[in-house]
Amino acid sequence: MADEKLSTSGPDDVLPPEDSAVDRVVSGIDGVVPVRQSPANTILPDPSRAMPWIGVVFAGCALLLVPWLFYLGFELPERQLSRHYALAWAGFDAFLFVALATTAYAVLRRSPWVGMAAGSAATLLVTDAWFDVVTAPEMSELVKAVAMAGVVELPLAVVCVWLCAHASELAEQRIQVLFEQTKPEG
Repeated sequence: MADEKLSTSGPDDVLPPEDSAVDRVVSGIDGVVPVRQSPANTILPDPSRAMPWIGVVFAGCALLLVPWLFYLGFELPERQLSRHYALAWAGFDAFLFVALATTAYAVLRRSPWVGMAAGSAATLLVTDAWFDVVTAPEMSELVKAVAMAGVVELPLAVVCVWLCAHASELAEQRIQVLFEQTKPEG
């Protein structure tokens, strides 16, 4: 079973040739962060060449956001009117509804998608809490936003993060059981 290979078609097809200068740089950067030692990687490591590239591109995007954050912090106006303010918040809450409903469905079904659904919900809950607090126009609204964040949104986000960790641990345990069952006797 450990000799099985995952399909590597897709993003791997558009990468520069292996052992090119750029590929060596990406491999070097990828080597800085060790691959997690886990039963999943013991049984079936991901052979995709795209994974290091995706990791490096995402890290680069994160680094590019640092100067952008400073720019926005100093250059955006203190006040901005938006014609579609209500639509923006209603749309955001619709996405939050989908994330919470998907998480509930995944948990009730004991689906392997629990971690991904819960991760999305956690992200949206923290984002909702943040923007509710920082966009509160007056003190009474700020108190409501802080209360909502402290009593509902952030505790739910913590539960979602726990669901992510639990789903990951459960997957690891299942893989370990599978690994133990497939070991040759002797």
